[in-house]
Amino acid sequence: MRATVVGLVTPHLLRVVDLANDAEKGVNVDWHVRDAVSRSMAELADQYNAAALMQALVDGLESAAADAPRARTAYARVLKSAAEAARRLLRD
Repeated sequence: MRATVVGLVTPHLLRVVDLANDAEKGVNVDWHVRDAVSRSMAELADQYNAAALMQALVDGLESAAADAPRARTAYARVLKSAAEAARRLLRD
């Protein structure tokens, strides 16, 4: 089985989306989001194409935040903060 960018990044992206859904229900997920993003970036950094994988995660989070329905403000806020955190880790 061959690993692809989508196959490697999607589980990490979905983990953050699940947390964003929890935030929409009123759960405080800030710490969990920071932890999920830092763990995801660390796991992706171990791959041979780490730069492409980490950029794909950032792009996926930004895209999900941009596509979020306007009525789901907490959902969009969590995705935006996750994208910002991932982008900061990518620069470091």
